[in-house]
Parts: sequence; C-alpha cells; structure tokens
Amino acid sequence: MKTLHPKVFGGLLARREEAHLKQLREYEIPEIDLVIVDLYPFEETLASTQDEKSIIEKIDVGGISLIRAAAKNFQDVAVVPSRQEYGMLLEILQEKSGYTDLADRQALAARAFQVSSHYDTAIFTYFNRVAAIPVFKQSVQESETLRYGENPHQQGVFFGRLEDLLEKIAGKALSYNNLVDIDAAIALIAEFRQDQPTFAILKHTNACGVATRPSLKEAWEAALAGDPVSAFGGVLIANAPIDEATASAVDAIFYEVLIAPDYAPEAIELLTRKKNRILLRLKTMDLPAHLFKSLLNGVIQQDTDLAMEGPDSWKVVTNEAPAKDQAADLLFALKCVKHLKSNAIALAKGGQLIGMGCGQTSRVDALKQAVDKARRYGFDVQGAALASDAFFPFADSVEIAHQAGIAAIIQPGGSVKDNDSIDYCNAHGLPMVMTGVRHFKH
Repeated sequence: MKTLHPKVFGGLLARREEAHLKQLREYEIPEIDLVIVDLYPFEETLASTQDEKSIIEKIDVGGISLIRAAAKNFQDVAVVPSRQEYGMLLEILQEKSGYTDLADRQALAARAFQVSSHYDTAIFTYFNRVAAIPVFKQSVQESETLRYGENPHQQGVFFGRLEDLLEKIAGKALSYNNLVDIDAAIALIAEFRQDQPTFAILKHTNACGVATRPSLKEAWEAALAGDPVSAFGGVLIANAPIDEATASAVDAIFYEVLIAPDYAPEAIELLTRKKNRILLRLKTMDLPAHLFKSLLNGVIQQDTDLAMEGPDSWKVVTNEAPAKDQAADLLFALKCVKHLKSNAIALAKGGQLIGMGCGQTSRVDALKQAVDKARRYGFDVQGAALASDAFFPFADSVEIAHQAGIAAIIQPGGSVKDNDSIDYCNAHGLPMVMTGVRHFKH
C-alpha cells in the first residue's frame, strides 16, 4: 500500500503555487514532477489462465490511482502510463533536456486516461460475464488508418488486432471494403468441415461461387464455374491448404484477396509474383460471440448467428421426404443462403452453389434471379435443392421452383400460409423440410 501514502499523493496533486507549496514544506512532502507506471498485466493474465484468484490479483489499485492523480495535475506533472509512452519520454529527455511543456503534459495526460479507461473496461467486461449489466462498452487500443472508407471520399480506420486472426503473406494494404469482405468470407467458410475441401468466392460480401469437392483444385474449379464473371476482383477463401496445382489455377484470374489456412511453399512462390494481390493465412475460424454496429444516434448489438440446422433437427412437412443426396444438397444450400443478403435464395446441386438471388425486396424476385443466374452459366436446375433464408408468405415461390425443375426445398417455416406451400408440394410430389430458424442478413 506504499503507493497510496498521503505524501505520495500530496506531492502529485499539489499545484505549483504558493498556498500548495507552503503546505508541502509544512508537512515535508516532496514535489513529484514525473510518474512512470506499468500496470499489473490484467489482460495478459486473463488470456493465460482461468484461475479467478490469479486474475483478481492482477487488478492494479495503486498504479491506476497514481496515473489518474498525475494526469489530473497535468499542469505541473508529467505522467508516463505504460511502456508505449517510453519512446515519447525518451524523446523529451534527449531532445528537450528533460523539460516538458504544457502541450507535452496534456498529451501524456490524454494517454493516461486512455490507459486507465481501457484497463477499467477490461476489468468490467470480466465481471460483467456474471452481472450481465445492459451497457455497451468497448475499448480497442490498436488501430490502423485505412486508405479510405467504403468510398474514396470517406475516411476509414480499423480498430483491432488483425494479426491475431490473419497473417499477411503478401500484397498491398487491406482496404475498408477488403476487411468487410474478409469478415463475410470467414463466416461463410466456417460452416464447412475442414476435412471436406471447400472453396468460396465472394463479391460485396455475397457468395457468387461455393463448392465442396474431393480435392481443393476441383473445389476451386467448381466454385469459379458458379459465376466466373462476378469472380473477377473477388475475395477468395479456402478451408484447406493451397497446393501448387490449386495455386496455378487460381492465379489465372484477377482477385483482390486470397485466404487459406496454409500454403505450400511452391504456391506462395507462384502467388506472390503479382505484387498487389493480397495473400492471407487464416490462423483461426473462431467467430466472435457478439456483433454490433452504429446506427442512428447509438449502437445495436446482437448475438452472432452461429446456428446451423442439420438434418436431425429438420421437420419434414410433406408426404415425400428428401432422399439422402437431396438432404446433402439442402444442407449445402442452407449454409450458403445463411450468408447471402436478404431476401435470399440459394440453389445447390452436387455440393455446388449453382445459382443465388440476394438483396431482393421480394422472395419471388430472389428465386427468379437464382434460377436465371443458374441457367445463364449453363447449369441444369432440374433436380437442384433450394434454400430460402426466411419463410414463403405464399405458395408462388414453391410453384415457380417446381416449374423450374427444383427437386427439394428447405425453409424455416412460420408463415400463416405455410399450408398453402405444403399442399402445393404434396400435390406435385415435392419434398420440403422446415428448420424453424430464420437466417435474415440485412
């Protein structure tokens, strides 16, 4: 408790004016002009252990008090609140002969309150796991200025530690739009088992090509066939290491970003010849528990959509149940449609996304878009599986799907007119299952 001694705080808080200086002399309190503090490593301890006693022990009391007191009296005291400010202090010592002016001390005080507020936020977040106080608190110290935001006239900054998730192997600096697409790509590829080689191509956060095949090269070729036009300038992601053969095939098109858990040395040598293309190694597919974004004059937060309904939880609502191969395609289509902007429809066949409609104001329009796109790129929709991100409000969608030759349907259900769609399917021998879970993506 030595740092909490009244003489320490008297020397810190005393203003350099006669009334205060007189009291310092009277009580034999020294003036303190410089405070250097390294707080107990609370976040580091939290990351390395789950032992509550060890974590609580690393909640600094004296250090945080010193920082706040010194920062409050910035008119006369310089505070160095963490190791990150050592360079600033060294510059003052070397270039200013140890003299600080008011601007220096104000800058250090701002950093001090940033350190203390971040520290307190980390501690609050730890305790709030149990308390669950409904308050929005985030503190991210690391930041990177981006070339621009969504458009060149907008400024952009990324707050976070991207290196915890991704290792950049080559290419230009990541842009705002790159980061948005990368986020969507990782969320999509996390749906697929890593022992089943899968490739996905995204454009403006929507998948335009997805395929699972025995080899990654085959998966790439099938994903590209889904929409070779939209693939130009897209973000590519694989759930398996990129080998030389796959790298050679991928290198034939122009892309912005390629993401994979690893790369063969030969693949890296080949893919890094074109300097502007970004190559990323994905360290983990773990997704955050919560998502948030700013809107209006506040922030909205929600749980991440981690649900994925497997065949064991589906409810067959028609007389006809999907066959085994149809069930596999229904699950594949469901994984794809979950990550398309609503209203969304995904068509799948043989472990391949063959058509999709997304961002439509009508589910019928999304379905027509998906069918048209599939046919435009040479796919036969006869026998395909259809997934819808939300229920069909009328029977018109299943009627259009049946007339196109689609053989099985998966949807969440929940419409007051579900029976209209069920009756149509029964009348035409079309199997349909309901999941009970909607996957809107606005």
